[in-house]
Amino acid sequence: MRHDMSSYKTFIFDCDGVILNSNNVKTKAFWDSVIDFGEDKARKLVEYHKSRGGISRYIKFEYFIDNIISLSDFQLSRQSLLDILLDRYSFNVINGLLNCQISEHLGRLRYKYNDVKWVVVSGGDQKELHSVFESRSIKSLFDGGIFGSPDSKDIILKREILTNTLIKPAIFFGDSAYDYMVSSRFGLDFCFISDWSEIRNKHQFISDKNLYSVKNLGVFLEEVYV
Repeated sequence: MRHDMSSYKTFIFDCDGVILNSNNVKTKAFWDSVIDFGEDKARKLVEYHKSRGGISRYIKFEYFIDNIISLSDFQLSRQSLLDILLDRYSFNVINGLLNCQISEHLGRLRYKYNDVKWVVVSGGDQKELHSVFESRSIKSLFDGGIFGSPDSKDIILKREILTNTLIKPAIFFGDSAYDYMVSSRFGLDFCFISDWSEIRNKHQFISDKNLYSVKNLGVFLEEVYV
């Protein structure tokens, strides 16, 4: 498959597994946030997290409260427990995000496609993304905006398309089934970035969906994309 990347008006990037090698950071943070509820419950949350790549922490912890534990065992409201878990997760994840590997290809890719708008659409917390990207000196690369939860990717894409922040033709670089599904819903081309993806049976998923897939963003620094 040959892609002429210069034909796109907008590049849309997921964060975890595309910009940052942070999927394992997020997985450990979920585990550490709920381990005091028991290993079995922590394992169930991690399994749910991995099967729902690209979906916000808010939804995952709500699932944990509603389906994995019994709220009646705690003298807390649902919202209070959710806030505690979110605070724990944020504390556990931030150091990992500040120290994990960044895609080494971003700077050269930004230089090569300097006329294309760059947008981040992530399941990660939006305020956290801005802080981490600023600390890691990559925030300025994304001139179209850095967007994340608590808004879902569906809400973000709908809003940014309606306001013409996100201009088509556009391509979404993602590493999860949800990334693929949401890009399809909004008429975006999709490229699966495989090297850091945690999706189960990812090669089978790529084959079944007949996806355009590359190992990492460095492929797009070449003259011909296959």
